[in-house]
Amino acid sequence: MRTPMIRTGAALAAAGLALLAAPAPARAAPTPSPGATPVTRAGTSFLTATAVAAGQPVRVDASIGDHLYWSFPASAGERHEITATVSFPKARTGASTWTVEVFDGLRRRQSCTAGAQAPTVDATAGSVALGCTLRQVRSWAEPWSADPLPGTYHVRLSVPRLAEADLGLPVDVDLLVGADSAGSRDDGELKAPLVPNTKAGTVLNAEPTAAPAEEESTGFAGWLPDPGSRWIWSTMGGVLAAVAGVIGFALTRRPRRP
Repeated sequence: MRTPMIRTGAALAAAGLALLAAPAPARAAPTPSPGATPVTRAGTSFLTATAVAAGQPVRVDASIGDHLYWSFPASAGERHEITATVSFPKARTGASTWTVEVFDGLRRRQSCTAGAQAPTVDATAGSVALGCTLRQVRSWAEPWSADPLPGTYHVRLSVPRLAEADLGLPVDVDLLVGADSAGSRDDGELKAPLVPNTKAGTVLNAEPTAAPAEEESTGFAGWLPDPGSRWIWSTMGGVLAAVAGVIGFALTRRPRRP
């Protein structure tokens, strides 16, 4: 007969922390679409960005220090994942930092929820892998928010930090944009269609009677100020000041000689 094992509170807490610390299952990397034509070009600015489609592989020859631009369309409900690999055919003299950035149609930089967006590699590395997973594209958003909206997005690959002696060395760049439209959208779904309320209200036949207005006093007493108001105190103060002035003048004037 086996003795049942009883876990204490500390053991349960340790087990919960272990579950929280366990890494989430990694998503499958995007793969090229069958029969997609590879792209062998890259733009040098937002205006000259080379257009690519989701699942279309990109393979270009570039130089260290170049800013490479690509553009792709994004629809509501899609989640995009950008993966890039930069290979170094020749040895380099120092470490370098590479970045992949994504901008929406309004040139707003979109944040990445996963992926190595700005990795740093030493001089002995033969390649560097970059990645950026975007948030789900929404069908609408508030004007003050930075939520991703449908439109044309731009990808920029650059190297912001490198050894000056390595500037201009050749590199090979592989890039792929993947799109996933599975799952519910951020806005959700309506359980029933929205229709205007066509039910008529109840008609009231009797008109509500207004409350009688209070009669205002029109006699002489109605013009008098209330006792203790500031008008009474101001009047009394003025009278006392006038009497004090007359008495003071009478006491201080010189008597007339005959």
